[in-house]
Amino acid sequence: MIIFATSDKGGTGRSVTSTNVAYRQALQGRDACYLDFDFGSPTTGAIFDLSAAQAGTDGDGLHAYLAGDISAPRKINVWAETQRETLRNRPTGAGRLMFLPGDRGGSEFPSSPDIVRRCVELLARLDEEYDLVHVDLSAGRSYATEIVLAATARPELMDIEARWVVFHRWTRQHIIAASGLVYGPKGLLEAGARQGHDRDRLRENIRFVRTAVVDPASPDQAGMRPEQLAWLDVCNRRLQELAATHRVGRIDVLGIIPLDPVLQWQEQLLTNDDVWLHRTANESTVSAFEDLAKKIVDPDAWAGL
Repeated sequence: MIIFATSDKGGTGRSVTSTNVAYRQALQGRDACYLDFDFGSPTTGAIFDLSAAQAGTDGDGLHAYLAGDISAPRKINVWAETQRETLRNRPTGAGRLMFLPGDRGGSEFPSSPDIVRRCVELLARLDEEYDLVHVDLSAGRSYATEIVLAATARPELMDIEARWVVFHRWTRQHIIAASGLVYGPKGLLEAGARQGHDRDRLRENIRFVRTAVVDPASPDQAGMRPEQLAWLDVCNRRLQELAATHRVGRIDVLGIIPLDPVLQWQEQLLTNDDVWLHRTANESTVSAFEDLAKKIVDPDAWAGL
């Protein structure tokens, strides 16, 4: 299965949520592979605490591969090469967790038949090798999105299950932007149909994930004044109405990730030690990551929406 992560705006928590989902899937015993297709800003390596690829690599990453400069992109074993001690060494029963970085100093580049062909070959090869292939795309209507839409419309990938997860923060601007990315002019559905996708089938494979959501009823808000909680409740109801109007409502939501102080200050993988030993992260956030990691691959959960 290939999972494409996208958003219309930066700062949605797309990368930090997707990396945590891949990490949780590996802990659950699946072999997971993560690709940084944010060509202009390949910084996902920092979330994995990979010192050699915090801002991409030099000439052996995905950018260089797609451009035809190298025959295969670099692969990094996260369990073996992360600098974070709590992540070092694969736990018993866990699957592989591999990372394919972008290139330092790279940039967005337009699609071409050769680039699409190399993308097809890469995704087909990785799908055979791993249970799950996560592709972290640049925000918005990017060249990266155009490339993978063209690639997944090719016969070689038509039989591979591909799912699209659109991330957005729980704000008015982000709700409207996420809706536009999918349904608007030059959005995913229109661009996909132009590349040869069946529009209805593509729509069935798109779901939304809300990030940094504040739940007024959560125990984490116990320190807030009654007036603040009442105001949050009103805002939440208005946002729910707006999301339903823009077809980003509950029926199309695959997961909801609560606001977590740790992730506001530092994008990182949240381990069980962060919750139970160090007590820096909230249990509800890790539970949300675990739940999303299962739902993405569960046909019943996906179809049930």
